[in-house]
Amino acid sequence: MTTDTAQTERVTVETETLRELITPVRFVLWDLDGPICRLFAGLPARTAARELVELIEARGLNGVLTDEQRAAVDPHVQLLAVHRRHPGSDLALEMEKRLTRHELNAVPTAYPTAYADPLIRTWSTLARFALTTNNSPLAAARYIESRGLTGCFPYIYGRTQDLDLMKPNPHTLRQALNAMGADPTCTLMIGDAPTDFEAAEKAGISFLGYARNEKKREELMKARVRPGHIVNSLARVIEVLPQYGPLGVAN
Repeated sequence: MTTDTAQTERVTVETETLRELITPVRFVLWDLDGPICRLFAGLPARTAARELVELIEARGLNGVLTDEQRAAVDPHVQLLAVHRRHPGSDLALEMEKRLTRHELNAVPTAYPTAYADPLIRTWSTLARFALTTNNSPLAAARYIESRGLTGCFPYIYGRTQDLDLMKPNPHTLRQALNAMGADPTCTLMIGDAPTDFEAAEKAGISFLGYARNEKKREELMKARVRPGHIVNSLARVIEVLPQYGPLGVAN
């Protein structure tokens, strides 16, 4: 068997595995940051993270964060670290409000994930959608509106001040399932993080991982996501949609 033949057979197997996952789906729960866009593409997340660290230090609570948490560029790290040490505290609530403000400010410079918009428009004619995100639902709604996709997402559930309900807690997923009257056996979640996968497992729904780079793929693999249920391009999803061929062209 030649290398080219082996490669062709591998791609064929991966495509059929993906088709088997997608075909029965009638309800799709989307994460925002990753599968739909890079929210902090133009306004780096580290800016928000640094402000949260400065807020913690201004309160004289330097010991709340480890060195690794203090250096993290994902502001959710600092937010959740404070919440776990001081749940429901004024500091945690203020941090959540500031993070929401940063997310809203990031929307105008957010970068759409390649093929996300055409996939959403195509697939929404075949399935019902909801957004289930750890970002602010206000920021999620504003981004979706900016892309002209509001009609595709009648249900948007995101972070509240009760931070215990963030994924991997399946709370937002269950909210969406209940609102849509969705059967979990024909529901799929699309996310890019192990917390998305864990929430989907707890909600009893299938999962598709989006990995824009090898680091993301390795994180999902380590979380036990099946290799055939991870894609590095949403174009692959468009190509296996029922009734559609390459890049959403109707058969």
